[in-house]
Amino acid sequence: MRPVLRGLCRYADLVDGTLTLFDVAEMNDAIDVLDENTWRAQEAARNGR
Repeated sequence: MRPVLRGLCRYADLVDGTLTLFDVAEMNDAIDVLDENTWRAQEAARNGR
């Protein structure tokens, strides 16, 4: 559901088979990278780097 909640796709696309499990996995990987990079940037800013 993360891709849907993040606005990367519609729920209907998951249900009707428009997207494959591979597509969903790719979107989840991209979300993980984005979240990690955001966290690292926030930590760097907090630590004055």
